[in-house]
Amino acid sequence: MSESWIVGINPVEGALANDPDRVREVLIEQNSKNARVNEIAAQARKLGLPVKPVGKEQLEKLGGEARHQGVIARYETPPLRGENDLPALLDAAGSDALVLVLDGVTDPHNLGACLRSAAAANVTAVVVPKDRAVGITPTVRRASAGGADLVPVVAATNLARAMRLLKDAGVWITGLDGDTDQSIYDIDLKGPVALVMGSEGDGMRRLTRDTCDFVAKIPMPGGMESLNVSVATGIVLFEALRQRGGKR
Repeated sequence: MSESWIVGINPVEGALANDPDRVREVLIEQNSKNARVNEIAAQARKLGLPVKPVGKEQLEKLGGEARHQGVIARYETPPLRGENDLPALLDAAGSDALVLVLDGVTDPHNLGACLRSAAAANVTAVVVPKDRAVGITPTVRRASAGGADLVPVVAATNLARAMRLLKDAGVWITGLDGDTDQSIYDIDLKGPVALVMGSEGDGMRRLTRDTCDFVAKIPMPGGMESLNVSVATGIVLFEALRQRGGKR
């Protein structure tokens, strides 16, 4: 089991609230006057976790590029789920299954924001390719605002195979692409469905697109041709929730 650093106030709060058994220690900036940092320290001590005041330089070194805000936590990283875990996740969700497939999102801020939206929409699972994508890094965790701890992430060795597994389980798959006349608002997103978002630059790969049951776009009457992938993800997930009466 590997370990990583969770960096920043919201990610550390999320880990303590949602997965405290994997938190090994919390480091806070010496003489911090930040009330939320002090609340985190108090919560960690209440959970029986070691809390160590350290210098700002050490926090910056351990936190890397992510902004630490005066607190980081050492965290035992759980293994990502694989394709073989999808059937159990789908069975648990039943007819309400809502899956997000991300075909090669490489920017950690985008992946974190997608996970945040996925957690807010209570998705069944987020499926990502094992390669050609960013992992669950400290920056991803920070951008997800705790979402990385709330939504199951499935790392697929073969994304097309994972999508076929979804189809075999009765999940209808809609890919998002601007090169189509079909509007996402005309697609039936009730029942077990998966929504596929492409990478930041190239969109969905050809095989991914060909594996979809439907391909749709988000209509944009303004002057822009596309949206950031995390923004588009939020739009389509909450369109699915709207069609389902606002809940899953």
